[in-house]
Amino acid sequence: MTAISESDAMALQVTDVTKHYDSGFTLDDVTFDLPKGYIMGLIGPNGAGKSTLIKLILNMIHRDAGSIHVLGLDNIANEEPVKEQLGVVFDFSYMHEQWQVKNIERIVAPLYPSWDGGCYHKYLDTFDLGDAQNGKKHIKDLSRGMQMKLMLAIALSHDAKLLILDEPTSGLDVLARDELMDILHAYIEDGEHSVLFSTHITADLERAADFITYITDGRLYYT
Repeated sequence: MTAISESDAMALQVTDVTKHYDSGFTLDDVTFDLPKGYIMGLIGPNGAGKSTLIKLILNMIHRDAGSIHVLGLDNIANEEPVKEQLGVVFDFSYMHEQWQVKNIERIVAPLYPSWDGGCYHKYLDTFDLGDAQNGKKHIKDLSRGMQMKLMLAIALSHDAKLLILDEPTSGLDVLARDELMDILHAYIEDGEHSVLFSTHITADLERAADFITYITDGRLYYT
């Protein structure tokens, strides 16, 4: 029987990560691990460093020190295969406001080798986006909550092994938030999928998170 290494068992490893800004803010020596098959909540006040940390994981900004591994792969040296395994939802829409909802799948599906159209349409129905998909609505015609649901449907439809969600329940009503928490729990049941999500809604953490990582003033205080 082959032993499973620590890196193989981890969805995300952040080790001694530091990022300095000219403004004086520093994300300082942050270290934590997220095992496969679990949900981690990332909490902290505005300006604490949550978004900086997420951008570092996604290699949207460059770190000054430390290392980040996603599914055992360095997120810089192996950026393309890492990003193929990630599903990402920001707290703002990354879609052009003039795109028609019915064309979204045609635009995004070629980006993901594991795209599952049936899964995508299932989530559109789950999130009550079927009418928008079948009509002529543009992204700009959707509410913030509906845009968030659409991004979630995309993120959940290409078998991403790690979901990174930045305030995923922002703009969602209570029922939709509960539904999302159920979806996330189902998503990790096989032990191969994991979730990192930032939120300020403590009820979501109580219901969904297996681990909590608290950041304030750029420092990690506990996990």
